[in-house]
Parts: sequence; C-alpha cells; structure tokens
Amino acid sequence: MHLEFLGGAREIGRSALLVDDSLLLDFGMDSGNPPSFPLREPDPDAVVVSHGHLDHVGTLPALLSGDARPTIHWTQPTYDLAMVLARDTLKLHGGSYDCPFTEAELARLTQVSETHGYGEPFEAAGYEVTFFDAGHVPGSAHVLIDDGDTRLLYTGDFHTEDQHLLAGTTARPDADVVICESTYADTTRPPRAEIERAFVDSLKATIWEGGTVVVPAFGIGRTQEVMCICAEHDLECYVDGMGTHVADLFLRPRNRDFLRDPDELRRAKGNSRFVDGRDGQRKRIADQNTVIVTTSGMLHGGPAMTYVPAIRGHPANKIAMTGYQVEGTPGRDLLETGSAEIDGRVMPVSAQVEQYDFSAHADRAGLESFLESYRDSRVLVNHGDRCDWFAEELRTDGFDASAPELGERVVLE
Repeated sequence: MHLEFLGGAREIGRSALLVDDSLLLDFGMDSGNPPSFPLREPDPDAVVVSHGHLDHVGTLPALLSGDARPTIHWTQPTYDLAMVLARDTLKLHGGSYDCPFTEAELARLTQVSETHGYGEPFEAAGYEVTFFDAGHVPGSAHVLIDDGDTRLLYTGDFHTEDQHLLAGTTARPDADVVICESTYADTTRPPRAEIERAFVDSLKATIWEGGTVVVPAFGIGRTQEVMCICAEHDLECYVDGMGTHVADLFLRPRNRDFLRDPDELRRAKGNSRFVDGRDGQRKRIADQNTVIVTTSGMLHGGPAMTYVPAIRGHPANKIAMTGYQVEGTPGRDLLETGSAEIDGRVMPVSAQVEQYDFSAHADRAGLESFLESYRDSRVLVNHGDRCDWFAEELRTDGFDASAPELGERVVLE
C-alpha cells in the first residue's frame, strides 16, 4: 500500500490523502486569505470522506470536472454538510480565482454520492472500507481500509470525551497502520463539565449586570453545542448564521440517529430565537440584554461583523470565544491585543473578551488513550501544527511513529 500526503501533513487544513493512486481520503481546503488547496488534483477511482468540515470536504466538487466521476462515499450527515459548505463557498467566492469549482461541478456531487452507516463494510476502489463513529461532529467517521494484506485506519478528526451532540469515540478497530490527527497534541484541557460551568456562570453574570454576550461559534457542531448548553441552563439565546440551517439539518429524520440525543437538540432549538438579518434586526438584538450565538467563530466574516462592532464599546458587554483562534485571524488578534480588524478597519474593544475551549478534538490525554490500543501498530501523525514533535513524543513512549511531510509518499510494508 502506497500513501501520498497531498494536504494535512504537518499542517491543519486542506486534508487529502491518496492511497495507491486510486482511493482518495478527504479533499479539503484551508479557508485562509487567500485559501489554499491540496498540492494537486488526482484522478481517483473513488473518494472516502471522514466528515463535513471545510478542511476535509472544501475542494471535493473540483474532482468532478471534465469526464471524471469518482464515487464519493460518506455518511448522510457528512454529505448534507458538504453540500451546505460547497454552496457557501460558491456564494463567497463564485466566479473568483479563490473558488476551486463551479456550480456545475457542485451539482454532480448528488450524482456520485453513496452514503453509509457506521460498522457497515462497503467496497471502494477495490478496498473494503468501514466507518466507525469518531465523536467529532454528527456523521464524523474513523475510516478503516483493508486491501487483504494491510488494515489502514485513518482516524479523521475525533474526540474521546462526551459532548451534548455526540458521545466520545469508543471504536478501536484492529489496524496495522494508524494515520492519527494531532490537532491538540500539546494541550490538556479541564473536564468538559468544568469548562461548561465556567462558561454558563460568566454568561449569567453578564446578563445579570445588564450586558450583552456575543458568542462567536463555528456553524457546524459548535453553534449547536452552545444552543444545548444555553437551553440546559435556561439562558435565552439568539442564533445567527449558518448554524441555524445546520441545526435543522441535524434534526432531519435521516440524520437524527447520528446524534447522541436528538430530543436535546430539539429542545435547544425551541429555546433559541433564530435571526434572519432583515431590516436592521441584528442591531436591535445587539442592544438587548441577551446571548447571541453567531458565526464566524474566528471573526473573519458572517453576522459577527455586525454584532461585535455594536457591543464592543461598553465594558459591561462580553465576547465569549468558543474555539481555537488561528494566528492571523481577527479572533486571535482580539484575544492578544484587545482590538481586531473588522470589515477593513481596526477596532479597539472595551467589552470583556474570554475564551473557552469547547473543541471537538481529542486533547493530549485523549490522543494517548486512543493510541494505547495501537502500541503494536505503525503510527503516522498528521493534521497538526506540531506533528513531528508529537511523533517524537510517541517514539519516546515506545511507539513506531513518524510524521510524514507534505507531498511525501510513504510505502507501507
């Protein structure tokens, strides 16, 4: 078995891994400015997708240009999320050099899609492939690939701790080789319940003091998690941006079985007020004593561009970040300097700024507990800022581990 790392090696973003020049695992994009894409566009016989985040699915329609029509295998939620993200990409970048595909190529996704459940083996490009619940976002999967000689496990993004939407992964299928994500290999976070308690206490304090809380959150997974937290603690919240549509998507009958507790998300939806953004609605909401959950999670677009300027000037207000802020993003600048570039101008922020780690990735302890089942396997570390460092840590602990470089071809003996 031969592997070619076309993206996601020693980096986060644009994940893409080619197996024997015939089976492609993920084909994402890095949504930076400008965006970046996998090193090249292969011509696979089939594609298998781990989950529906932009850095794993963002460039998929480009594979369907010309006469190419590889079958794309994924779970139902991953397909639905990929379509939402692709339409959003066309809306933002269609007609520009930043968009890697056209409307016609997007339309072809529906023609080549095959959806699968967890634990149901299927054939793709001559391999036996099986999905296992990865506990990251609804529909996310560990991907096990078996060619009869080698069993390769591609972890995709995964979490070992329970969230509101999902239970942590418990799947540990036998594998000779494991390609393991390492996003939070250098982080150990407190228990999720402790983080939620601090978050809720902070929001309630701000509301009690007459302030407004803006909660920037990623539209897929994070927004719905925050909705559930607010509902559980009787916190009124407005929800704006892509997350409103994604909540409906998760509650569709065909996707409900991928949730830990569909009724909890249904109750959270009932507790939330959804915003359509018409007729100055957002500015009126920003003046209220309430919680506003909105995209984008790193403040580089979306309805947050209205809410943050509206509440930034008063110290009774609060901006509660819920995810990692990539270096160079307005969210990161806000945390480090107290100001951020919003809509082309740098704005000082007097409102309180806090950060809470609601990541849906395993931390160092979670990665170690997962990999404990693979001490006799070869481990290839990817999807992280410090892959080579984590691989060295694993070698010190007795693992056969390495961190392939971008563009590297690896032969599995």
